Amino acid sequence: MVALKNIIVTMKVTPKPEEIRFDPITKTVDRSKATNEINPADKNALELALQLKEKYGGKVIILSMGPPFWDQFIKMGIAMGADDAVLVSDRALGGSDAFVTSKVLAAAIKKIGDYSLVITGEESEDGSTGQVPPGIAEWLGIPAVTYVSQVVDATEDSIIVRRTIKGGYEVVKVKLPAVLSVELGVNTPRFPDFERLQWAQSEFKLTIWGIKDLGLTEDEVGFKGSLTAVTELRELRPRERLRQFIEGSPEEIARELIKRLGLK
Repeated sequence: MVALKNIIVTMKVTPKPEEIRFDPITKTVDRSKATNEINPADKNALELALQLKEKYGGKVIILSMGPPFWDQFIKMGIAMGADDAVLVSDRALGGSDAFVTSKVLAAAIKKIGDYSLVITGEESEDGSTGQVPPGIAEWLGIPAVTYVSQVVDATEDSIIVRRTIKGGYEVVKVKLPAVLSVELGVNTPRFPDFERLQWAQSEFKLTIWGIKDLGLTEDEVGFKGSLTAVTELRELRPRERLRQFIEGSPEEIARELIKRLGLK
């Protein structure tokens, strides 16, 4: 059996889309009243990683960047089958954009080390930029394949994947290590194991790093280090629809409809 090294899965906790609100003052996502969940595409990424571990070996490590309460969601990933997890948590990270996020995650990946793959969801439900996966690859200086739908084969040195493109798909072979961003819904994530969940909640020791542990400064992260910023927020409300009724025979209705539509 091919022996892969560490398979690092990035995981984000996002508010449910229908409950997302933005703070007009800080211009950031207000999570205080939203129900949080593991980003759906990240569940697909974790499932793919677990399948690769079962087939090719290796160790699955969850990597997340967020507040301390995310530990309860990370432990759900441990209950699904991940071997270990790291949470990067620091107040200085508040307001970080995709540029900073990819930089911080890449620094954590370097610190974890000895990895064959970094697997991510294609994008997060709250940001939906899709910029973090290729950003991580750029910081690490390794290949990235986006919109991955299937892993065809893997060796210790390379991996063959199928990715979705407009109108079809293509098969790509890249050298390892590499970053794969996984399409939403490409697999069915397994349910957490109840006994393993109990163990994770009571005994699992989550590794937590701050920015100093990664060799980063406050000027490099958060609002200070970000290259983009939200400058304006607008709430889009659906337009009211005007209902019109046309009565008469089918011929009369057709003539009136053509007239109202401005057709000849």
